[in-house]
Amino acid sequence: MPDVATIYVIGLSLTIIGMLGGGLFWLGGEFREIRMRFKEIDERFREIDRRFDELRGYVDGRFNELKGYIDSRVNRLSEAFSSYQEFFIELLMTEGVIKPERAVIAKNEARRIMRLATSINPLTKEEWKRLGELLDKDPNDLTYEEALELRELARKVIREYMDYAEAWKLLMYASMMVGLTKKKREEQGGG
Repeated sequence: MPDVATIYVIGLSLTIIGMLGGGLFWLGGEFREIRMRFKEIDERFREIDRRFDELRGYVDGRFNELKGYIDSRVNRLSEAFSSYQEFFIELLMTEGVIKPERAVIAKNEARRIMRLATSINPLTKEEWKRLGELLDKDPNDLTYEEALELRELARKVIREYMDYAEAWKLLMYASMMVGLTKKKREEQGGG
């Protein structure tokens, strides 16, 4: 028969093993619950990320729409202002309010736009060269068709460089030349 000490040690060992087993079982359950909660949190974060991506897409789309709207309005405003200036300058030249000699002032100012020829722009090298040729030509020798060509080149310059005063002066000079050549044409009976 085992002695009392052995039974005591075996009983104590079984008790400790039982307690450890129960504790480990309980800890396992807690860890499983913690894992489940982390899984729920991960799912919530995925849902938040998905919603955030949807919101970002929506906001980006709306921002692009707004940018497009503003860009189109600015372009329309620029074109309207250009058209107004062209008409007004042509009218003043045709009616003789602005003397042809005064066109030299606008021409010299417009000539400064040529410094932009080295930057990225909407005009080709040939168009920049042609613009220079038309600006170098004596206003009295300019034909109506050349004046129209000059104005079309000036319009291209405005589209890219509307934030430069020289671009607007170029358009004014070109419009003066259209008005001047139109007046000469009418005086000569070419209508």
